[in-house]
Amino acid sequence: MRRLAGPTGHVVVVGAGLSGLAAALHLLGAGRRVTVVERSPAPGGRAGRLDLGGYRIDTGPTVLTMPELIDEAFAAVGTSLRDRLDLVPLHPAYRARFADGSRIDVHTGAEAMEAEVRRCAGPREAAGYLRLRRWLEALYRAQRRRFIDANFDSPLQLLHPDLARLAALGGFGRLDRQIGRFLNDERLRRIFTFQSLYAGVPPARALAAYAVIAYMDTVAGVYFPRGGVHALPRALAEAAAEAGGTFHWAQEVTRLERAADRVTAVHTAAGPRIPCDAVVLSCELPTAYRLLGRVPRRPLPLRHAPSAVVLHAGTSRTWPELGHHTLSFGRAWRRTFEELTRGGRLMTDPSLLITRPTTHDPSLAPPGKHLHYVLAPCPHTGIGPGPDTWQALGPRYRDELVAELEHRGLTGLGGAIEQAHLVTPADWARQGHAAGTPFSAAHTFAQTGPFRPRNLVRGLANAVLAGCGTTPGVGVPPVLLSGKLAAARVTGLRGGDRSRTTIALAS
Repeated sequence: MRRLAGPTGHVVVVGAGLSGLAAALHLLGAGRRVTVVERSPAPGGRAGRLDLGGYRIDTGPTVLTMPELIDEAFAAVGTSLRDRLDLVPLHPAYRARFADGSRIDVHTGAEAMEAEVRRCAGPREAAGYLRLRRWLEALYRAQRRRFIDANFDSPLQLLHPDLARLAALGGFGRLDRQIGRFLNDERLRRIFTFQSLYAGVPPARALAAYAVIAYMDTVAGVYFPRGGVHALPRALAEAAAEAGGTFHWAQEVTRLERAADRVTAVHTAAGPRIPCDAVVLSCELPTAYRLLGRVPRRPLPLRHAPSAVVLHAGTSRTWPELGHHTLSFGRAWRRTFEELTRGGRLMTDPSLLITRPTTHDPSLAPPGKHLHYVLAPCPHTGIGPGPDTWQALGPRYRDELVAELEHRGLTGLGGAIEQAHLVTPADWARQGHAAGTPFSAAHTFAQTGPFRPRNLVRGLANAVLAGCGTTPGVGVPPVLLSGKLAAARVTGLRGGDRSRTTIALAS
């Protein structure tokens, strides 16, 4: 693995999102002096917080998996997840509701899910689920260290026995076909393939290797931190500050000062010049490339994942049929992906994610009130409605979503909304997300592993990227790994090595 050349004693991390905070913790654990510069007044990045009329709203991800990666970041500075966050395992992880009126609760425990599949689809599908579960576990083991938690310097690094294992498991086939080897029930196949939308590729075109996301969701477990997902970046930032990290809040980085092939200082709009030996850019790719003054050449332009409209609704009531996370599927499926990824049209029969965080933390809303988060995937602005169009389209689409949810059983939703906040691709674009999508570059084959935008910066000896636009990709677990991998480029150490360094320094 290549690492940054020259001195790296003082590292400036630009951005206090999850990747930047993970990088800061792993760097501090390796004995580096770390300064974090964040344009917002608080940590989080995408995982931010909006206070609206007594409702405390998570503005970013709501699904949290793979807590061991969080614990790894804390362990780098000698603390632990247990000491920092109160994580609640969700049972069920999801509640799936279908247009035919049926319901399937998605459990991460093998026995509970086998019983649920047997109840809703019969013994043959239950046996298929158990075989699928074993396949997902094997798929994850084949990818974890070599392809997910790995820095790539060349595609030749793929030539490893793990590649043969992945191929033997069918990882280079198509996702929907591989899932179809185990399950015939269309509802169950949706439950184990909808995750490909996170990767920005329809199940019919996604590599089966991306079933690893279904492993995270349906096998490894889904969790909720009391205080909301925003409690995670707050806890990471607190741990980094206690370990000696310095934070500059509400300061936007305006330029990087250079001498030859090195960044020597970071300048902010507020004025202070911050000298550095190395820099980690965990901001959005367009922002990082603007600061670097160049966009890397690629044989093909980046393809972006679909975007999303999010309705945050504080309500006077709730609906008992909802779980903490509810997947509300329309009748359409293949057509939906066609609309989102190729046609550039809003879903005519939407599939939606509804999250009700007050299920496990009523303090996120005023007494007796409830908080609902409705995510509707939509095309990114490169192929769908542009930012200007969304200014007028947004309110109309919000009303359409509310009407659709009322039709699906959330009777009286519109009248129960007391506080609302709508986020559209126009808002994502204003925040600096390319193509108005918070899901960054799609995980096509040509944008995966060594073919994804690299975290090393050509032409600079002491700069590295972190975040969902670079290695390994989109989602809370990959973003945490991205910070760890960026830190490894600075230190040359992997996670376990850094933890041992911390212990040695402390003693």
